[in-house]
Amino acid sequence: MYDLEYNFYSIIVLWRVLNSASHSITIDGAAKISFSPLSLISLSPIMAAVAPKLMHAVQYNCYGGGASGLKHVEVPFPTPKKDEVVLKLEAASLNPSDWKIQKGILWPVFPGKLPHIPVNDVSGEVIEAGQGVKKFKEGEKVVALLNYFNGGGLAEYAVASERLTVARPPEVSAAEGAGLPIAGLTALQALTQAANIKLDGTGELKNILVTAASGGVGHYAVQLAKLGNNHVTATCGARNIDLVKSLGADEVLDYKTPEGAALKSPSGRK
Repeated sequence: MYDLEYNFYSIIVLWRVLNSASHSITIDGAAKISFSPLSLISLSPIMAAVAPKLMHAVQYNCYGGGASGLKHVEVPFPTPKKDEVVLKLEAASLNPSDWKIQKGILWPVFPGKLPHIPVNDVSGEVIEAGQGVKKFKEGEKVVALLNYFNGGGLAEYAVASERLTVARPPEVSAAEGAGLPIAGLTALQALTQAANIKLDGTGELKNILVTAASGGVGHYAVQLAKLGNNHVTATCGARNIDLVKSLGADEVLDYKTPEGAALKSPSGRK
């Protein structure tokens, strides 16, 4: 067995074997290591073990630049800390916060450092569980909200907190799951915290206005409000009226009509 701790030592071993007629060498006064004539072959596992594992990702190195500022790179494979899982990503969803972070609007809070791999809403498969993880095991399909400081969604693999990861039902596709975290949580918090709606229908029934009801947050808000048996009035573009009706809205108005515009204006809100 060979006890080589760093890439540097492995390179020294290989170089000295290539340039030495003997079958043994000593590294920096350490114990002598003997080699057979097939030593070059036996060194292969050592080199593979110490070589860093890489993955493909998209990142940016500075603020601004838009799409042209994004670069395809190879970066080290993520390692989970306590209460974290490593996911093999299947889908990722972009949000307005992603371009705001890249543009520097949320500086100096986000990102935690540059270069930065953007996107936080993801879905995928658990391939490794860190110490202390109890809810998930390898092979499970999940949806996760990644840490805003670190991002990581535009990559082959990412690390997610167990606390911000949920199981993905078989009937929910990877793409559908990835679109849930930020938009879904925003709608949930607006209804349950700001509007004090009880989703089980036990609270006071209310008339809820959802503007941009066919958008990311809006289409979740319509469904959650109806889950609590509330009356939902929604606005959207003409082409999405049938979609919003199918989500359960009681009244749907084209925002370009006088009625829809009145609902969108501050003086016309209910």
